[in-house]
This record gives sequence, C-alpha cells and structure tokens, in this order.
Amino acid sequence: MNEEGRRGGKAEGKRKKAEYDLRARTKDFALRIIRLFGALPKTTVARILGQQVLRSGTSVGANYCEAHRGRSKAEFIAKAGDCLREIEETAYWLELLVEGGIVSAKKLAPLRQETNELIAIFVTIIKNAKE
Repeated sequence: MNEEGRRGGKAEGKRKKAEYDLRARTKDFALRIIRLFGALPKTTVARILGQQVLRSGTSVGANYCEAHRGRSKAEFIAKAGDCLREIEETAYWLELLVEGGIVSAKKLAPLRQETNELIAIFVTIIKNAKE
C-alpha cells in the first residue's frame, strides 16, 4: 500500500472512532438525563420541566444515529441540525431547573458542562460538513 493509502486509512479510522465516541457520549448523556429525571422532586413543576428535559436530552443520541446513517450530505447536515436544536433545548430546560430553584446549580454543573460541550461539538460538525 502506498503512503497516501495508509494516511487515508488512518484518517478514516480516526473518523470512525470519533463517530463511535460521539455515539457513546450522546448515549451516556441520555442516561444521565434519565437519572436526573428520576431524581427530581415529585412536584408538578419539577415533573413538567423534567419531562421536557427528558424528551429533548434523550433525543440527541437518537438523532445522531439517524444523522450517521444519512443517505446524503444534506440529510446528515439536517439531522445534525436536529441534534443541535435538541441539545440547545436541553440546555434551556436545565437552566430553568436551576433558576427555578428545583435543582442546585452545583448539582447540575457537570451535566450543564457536558451540554455545553455537546453544543460546541455539533456546531463544529455542522460547520465542517457545510464546507
């Protein structure tokens, strides 16, 4: 195999690993959201906000799987955009849980950090895919 073929193989391998890692990361994020929902107080407001964060937070990974299986670049970009919208919505609901005094900022800090990191990742993915 020539040098170019070897480099292409490495790049392809890195891309596949990054895709797998993001699949695992978005699944882990969904599981963390599920655990958060289960730990919320049983008040009406907490349950309503919790259902919203549960829906948006768990759909990120599902949308990423769909994006990964996209049949075209345009379909990939559209599904990655869905991921970004859902993760941004999740950030909003987490913010309301904190500012509404339902969950302490300290307790949600790691999850909010992961949310922000996923937002940055999906912004970059979409930007790179459009280039």
